[in-house]
Amino acid sequence: MNLDTIDKKLLTLLQNDAKKTTKELSLKLNLSATAVYERIKKLEREGIIEKYVALLNRNTINKGFLVFCHLKLVQHSKDFLNTFESEVIKLDEVLECHHVSGDYDYILKICVNNMEEYREFMVTKLTTLQHIGSTHSTFMIGEIKNTTAFSL
Repeated sequence: MNLDTIDKKLLTLLQNDAKKTTKELSLKLNLSATAVYERIKKLEREGIIEKYVALLNRNTINKGFLVFCHLKLVQHSKDFLNTFESEVIKLDEVLECHHVSGDYDYILKICVNNMEEYREFMVTKLTTLQHIGSTHSTFMIGEIKNTTAFSL
């Protein structure tokens, strides 16, 4: 689907605040509320808008300790990959898991309360998963940029 200028402006507005009403959006886009509603529905049907979420402040919910864990599997067989992926999906502490190229097989983004909780997670959950060869953890010192919005 080709996005026109209005679609791009609408998506930018929604990425900044998805709680805006169609009336509020219509005033910013110089369209009727009905036209805005129809455009949003079209963007949802086309899969450009996947879902709406509330973004939480990690620090206020005791999940401010952010870790990037680089992980190698002992072998790269399809069975090992599938087994690992089906198990890591179940770990609540893992917010993201990316299969990557390079020295490691996966990079995990993990949020917990503190170092002690991370240690407990590593010992009782992550390292008990099958086929893990090694891990390398990197801890966030400071957050410079964190966005969920795409520039259109």
